[in-house]
Amino acid sequence: MADKLMLHKELDSRLDRLVPNSERYAQRLEKLAAELDTKGFDLEIAHPESWRKPNSRAAEPSRFSLDNQLRHEIESIRTMNREEEARLARRIEFARLRLKNAMIQAGLSSQDIEGGVSSTPTAFLVTGRAECALPPKVCRRWSELHALRTEMVERNLYLALINVERYAHTSAGRADLIQEGSAALFRAVDGYDWRRGLLFRTYAVHWLNQAFRSYLYNFGHTVRVPVYLQKALKHIHQAIVRLGDPNASAEQISKATGLGENLVTAALAAARGVRSIDAPAGDGDEGTGLQNTLRTPDDGGPYATDLEDVSLPEAIGEALDQLSDRERHVLSLRFGLAGERAYTLAEVAEKLGVSLERIRQIQVRAISKMRTRKLRSTAEPFLN
Repeated sequence: MADKLMLHKELDSRLDRLVPNSERYAQRLEKLAAELDTKGFDLEIAHPESWRKPNSRAAEPSRFSLDNQLRHEIESIRTMNREEEARLARRIEFARLRLKNAMIQAGLSSQDIEGGVSSTPTAFLVTGRAECALPPKVCRRWSELHALRTEMVERNLYLALINVERYAHTSAGRADLIQEGSAALFRAVDGYDWRRGLLFRTYAVHWLNQAFRSYLYNFGHTVRVPVYLQKALKHIHQAIVRLGDPNASAEQISKATGLGENLVTAALAAARGVRSIDAPAGDGDEGTGLQNTLRTPDDGGPYATDLEDVSLPEAIGEALDQLSDRERHVLSLRFGLAGERAYTLAEVAEKLGVSLERIRQIQVRAISKMRTRKLRSTAEPFLN
């Protein structure tokens, strides 16, 4: 680790002087990065407590629910004004540039970085080093960038808290949605360009809503329904409301929505409800369960062999009937079909007094005769 450290205030001062000359900003940024590398400067890694409100303590689990505790922790984080946000975005851009240069010097690619660093920026503050198998300089640059990205995400987590309210009516858990929103904020940080003059929240809201909808589309159903069918269902439900007929045909819905009739039929089929087999059949919590309605009263469980058209032993027996006595005898010995142990080719050859090659030929011919369509269809459930 370098002996020199550049604090964020000093870095902001240097970067602020580059901003007015927008045409040469990128070139001068490269020059500044090269200067700091030559002089051996590392960037400051701020502690997460530095962007939290003073006298803010974590909520006690005994006093608050998980949702309220999460809300309490997010509300304890200080938000940024436009100027602070722009400066942090410029720091992130500069740290990303220095990481890129360090990777080029070390001959590494982005794939080498993934999973190569195990410690967090906070752990780096405690241990003074990043635990990774990569060159120390690359590890340090990664820690600097990750710390800045984490700061931008945490100081904008309130956006996830605000926008998740739009999805409060869904079955998804609030904590799960906020977690998806946090991951989306990292993607927003990587794509944000402070030069456009937009506030980060204006850009990030798009990523948040996309993450929330994607989570609901992918995990909102017990049986996953493709996203394109779920989007089609939204238009179909709106058309049914307009038509005022809950039993409208696929042809009527197709005309009202402009969707293909085949797509409407597929979407309606995919919208069938799912019910747990253990759920009570009535409205209350007690009563006859669905599994008791479906099962026969005298069976020993939800599965019984009499539900099958043909059992595996019967199918094998029918296939063996197509063989000669000699072929049937060889297979019975080889695979233990007669209730005895399975014999090797050499043991069967010795029993029958013929050569091993002759037994192998009989076995191959017998098995080919048994490969009937009926045997394959019967044996398939037992082979999966």
